[in-house]
Amino acid sequence: MTMFRSWSCVFGPCAAGLLALSVAGCQSGPAAPGAVGVQEVRDIAKEAYIYAFPMIENYNTLSKQVVTPTAPEYVGGFGRFRHYAQAFTPANHDVVTPNNDTPYSWAWLDLRAEPWVVTVPDVPANRYYVQQWIDLFTQNFAYIGSRTTGNGAGNYLVAGPRWQGTPPGGIRQVFRSETDIVLTLTRTALNGPSDIDAVKAVQAGMRLTPLSAFTGGAAPPAAPPIVFPVYDVARGRTHDFIVYLNFLLQFTQPPHPTETALMQRFAKIGIGPGLPFDASRVPPEVLAAIDQGVADAKAAQAERVRTTQSSNGLFGSRADLKNDYMKRATAAEMGLYGNSLAEAWYGGYVGDGTKLSTVRFAPGQLPPARFFWSLTLYTLPDRFLSENALQRYSIGDRTPGLKRDSDGGLTLYVGHASPGPDKESNWLPAPAAKYSVVARIYGPSEAAMNGTWKLPPLVPVDGR
Repeated sequence: MTMFRSWSCVFGPCAAGLLALSVAGCQSGPAAPGAVGVQEVRDIAKEAYIYAFPMIENYNTLSKQVVTPTAPEYVGGFGRFRHYAQAFTPANHDVVTPNNDTPYSWAWLDLRAEPWVVTVPDVPANRYYVQQWIDLFTQNFAYIGSRTTGNGAGNYLVAGPRWQGTPPGGIRQVFRSETDIVLTLTRTALNGPSDIDAVKAVQAGMRLTPLSAFTGGAAPPAAPPIVFPVYDVARGRTHDFIVYLNFLLQFTQPPHPTETALMQRFAKIGIGPGLPFDASRVPPEVLAAIDQGVADAKAAQAERVRTTQSSNGLFGSRADLKNDYMKRATAAEMGLYGNSLAEAWYGGYVGDGTKLSTVRFAPGQLPPARFFWSLTLYTLPDRFLSENALQRYSIGDRTPGLKRDSDGGLTLYVGHASPGPDKESNWLPAPAAKYSVVARIYGPSEAAMNGTWKLPPLVPVDGR
């Protein structure tokens, strides 16, 4: 891989017009063959921006939750859980499209010095929970919970890419991450406001322990302190995305075998683990080419988002995504940290609350869920829960009092006005404006995953 000691070498005296990266003395590794033309700079910048986009979005979350104690989202640093046990209401604006079924728990781990042990308690058999583990690429690399490991108590080892040790006794499974920094978005099912104490009890049984502390051995030398660059969303949307990408790449070493050639290509414009980037020292024509590549990437992403009708299949492991970086970027732009399809299926509607509408599940065609399903309504464009007199923000198979149709089917009503006293048990109230509904199936069947089962349409009662 071509590596550069500094940008003053890459874009300083060694550069004249084009990126003459083959100039002797400018590389700390093998020389790049030939000069890099402006068009190639533009093409590489486009490719690199798409590659980096989900990583930088992920860094936005990391910087708030781990680096910034004054941020409302701060979890306390690495190696700490922050649990949320309350039912979301319209007053909660912490996240958009909040999941009202499963309160969140967040934690981040720094795996550079040693692995960590994740301990989960014995969870009642009728309560769904999942620990989704995500790497810096935003790939889902591990799942602990009802679907994958069951509800029994256990200890699990999460290790970084360079760990070569042997797991101790008492470890049920080892999960390997491609990156040194990882996070969990953990979800625990909440069965209504009266169930909050039971959720808290499950959350309290979740622990994070460095491997040395778990075994009672000596702790290894601490990893070097990390100097985190200040996150600036506007800066990350410019050529300075390279600042963030280069910072993050140092935690992804060694590179995945399938990305060796890609990293060599990125290195042609000075992208590499831990390398500095100073736009003021980049020749103007080169910086312009990078800026054009960024604009090309943004346009391509916007078009992909515009034509993407479902988030299913956008989230998963590297094996699931098959190094489709545009898919990964689209997922990050539409909403970070979605579950892999085997864990949760997502669908939904956009409707007009001034019109009463129905969702009709024919007999035998309820959402095929191993655990449970729900429909949650959000305001537009902000995507928060919608205030209503019933204080009902979602509806699903755990909603008490749902009434079946005479043929065994189920009709749900969505709209601002009540469908009538005899139908309010099946009513999902909406604002008198545009809204969105997100359908979630936890533990979807094969029929849901392969599209054999389809979410029925949202139909205005008057047919218009």
